[in-house]
Amino acid sequence: MPEFSLSEINERISKQSKFIDNLKKSISEVIVGQNELIDKILIGLLANGHILLEGVPGLAKTLTVNTLSQAINTNFQRIQFTPDMLPADLLGTLIFNQKKGSFETRKGPIFSNIILADEINRAPSKVQSALLEAMQERQVTIGEETFKLDNPFLVLATQNPIEQEGTYPLPEAQVDRFMLKLKVDYPDIDEERIIMRQSAKTGDLKPIKATVKPNEIIKAQSIINDIYVDEKVEDYILNLVFATRNPEKFNLNDLSQLIEFGASPRATINLVLAAKARAFLEHRGYITPEDIRYIGKEVLCHRILLTYEAEAEELTSYDIVQKLFESIEIP
Repeated sequence: MPEFSLSEINERISKQSKFIDNLKKSISEVIVGQNELIDKILIGLLANGHILLEGVPGLAKTLTVNTLSQAINTNFQRIQFTPDMLPADLLGTLIFNQKKGSFETRKGPIFSNIILADEINRAPSKVQSALLEAMQERQVTIGEETFKLDNPFLVLATQNPIEQEGTYPLPEAQVDRFMLKLKVDYPDIDEERIIMRQSAKTGDLKPIKATVKPNEIIKAQSIINDIYVDEKVEDYILNLVFATRNPEKFNLNDLSQLIEFGASPRATINLVLAAKARAFLEHRGYITPEDIRYIGKEVLCHRILLTYEAEAEELTSYDIVQKLFESIEIP
């Protein structure tokens, strides 16, 4: 790519991404200390992907997502998944209108811009499948009619790592449909002091003003396609993904006994998209290896299946991906 066009892309991205700083500032007025989580949720939103959140209750997952939807002036729905839930509770159904003598469509809570699917592993597999199909197809069929879902459309599903009794774990093929898997950590002591002073009050928290219009997000989603990816960065991405499939080819013989199945081509696609969204957040028109390192674990960890040997050694997919990033040469 000629130099002049790269500088032109850089300038355009830098101009178009100005709203990001205002958006982050607006969210941080309510959410304290979860800056990395906010950045990674924005990466998922800009890259038009969906996110799986994992963390113990009470870490402001719902508040973060609700605040984001207020800041970008979109509709927000929190759906609590339960064992007795049916697909119709999520998607909608046909209701018979006695006055008119005909069936009418009643849309479900999936018809919103930002969805928080709370405790997705508590719902039966047919409800999980209905949600994941809607995420993939971005449309829902009720009766004989098909309805397109609104744009932007982002699903954040939470899984509670504790209390696993009575849950239906997501199958690996369905977990693969999530672009990112984010772990929500506890705040540090200074952040928690600010949270205590800010939130230990009765009554509702003040709503925040919308700083971004939804069409700005939609525009940004199409602009990130123009972000430049150098061939050396492409090689770095391919090496990382292929090292999960054939570790011995990359002199990682110790990992070949630990990985049952490596990452799919969907990981490669999502790694590029997420890195482009990170470059957009940084007001850059090109990807650097640092973008890959920043978001790579969240893209790859839930796509690698470990062997019994790895589980016996109490290793997690996070440990394996960390080893990959330490071993694969950075361009």
